[in-house]
Amino acid sequence: MVRILFVCHGNICRSPMAEYVMKDLVKKAGLGGQFLIASAATSTEEIGNPVYPPARRKLAEHGISCQGHGARQLQAQDYRKYDLLIGMDNANIRNMRRICGGDPEGKIHLLMDYAGQAGKEVADPWYTGDFETTWQDVLIGCQGLLKSLGY
Repeated sequence: MVRILFVCHGNICRSPMAEYVMKDLVKKAGLGGQFLIASAATSTEEIGNPVYPPARRKLAEHGISCQGHGARQLQAQDYRKYDLLIGMDNANIRNMRRICGGDPEGKIHLLMDYAGQAGKEVADPWYTGDFETTWQDVLIGCQGLLKSLGY
């Protein structure tokens, strides 16, 4: 079983988009039972909140439901639970390392590294309002991640 945790600042835009896109990709590939996929926040600001409406609408445009999502914060024990912890930007990565007590096993990565765009950040649509660009980044990042895992 491959266990992946996507992480962003609030867990209401980018990381849940990545979570549900990745779940959709593995389901369509017939691999659903081989993955555990979730998402979390580095902050406490949005704990318990659903996916932000424009992000939810963008997923729905592509036939992807995020029903039942409630934002949660990354915990130190998540480092042991997951094989990969995927951040959306460099601030996420710094905060993930702080919360997890470092990255001794090399599990923490940027999503866009899997899209062949090392170091590129997924722009936060909370600030840009550009959910289409975020969608495209998340999609190619998740597709690249799945390919890097040999699927």
